[in-house]
Amino acid sequence: EVQLVESGGGLVQAGGSLRLSCAASGFTFDDYTIGWFRQAPGKEREGVSCISSSDGSTYYADSVKGRFTISSDNAKNTVYLQMNSLKPEDTAVYYCAVKEGYSAAYCPYYYGMDYWGKGTLVTVSS
Repeated sequence: EVQLVESGGGLVQAGGSLRLSCAASGFTFDDYTIGWFRQAPGKEREGVSCISSSDGSTYYADSVKGRFTISSDNAKNTVYLQMNSLKPEDTAVYYCAVKEGYSAAYCPYYYGMDYWGKGTLVTVSS
């Protein structure tokens, strides 16, 4: 059974930083895309950042480029999202999701992901 467990969310002031972690287990895909998605109240879920295991390619939404960095530690089966210079509009529930194969470039198409974590709440105060 594939399990994704997010952690690291919380309350932070604008301009601050947080690091989200996603501990993955139960999948044996040789090639996969894993990433972070978020959903703010009343808004559609969106792809924030993804990374492909095949070539390490990454995707970042325009709204987070230069502020967020995705990374993975294969030994720990964990994916991280370092979030710097946080803004109130970054407030959302952040989800980790994975799909066998795929490509980081397809990150905006969140509905294509196969497995999801339960999410972690990030609140950025102004």
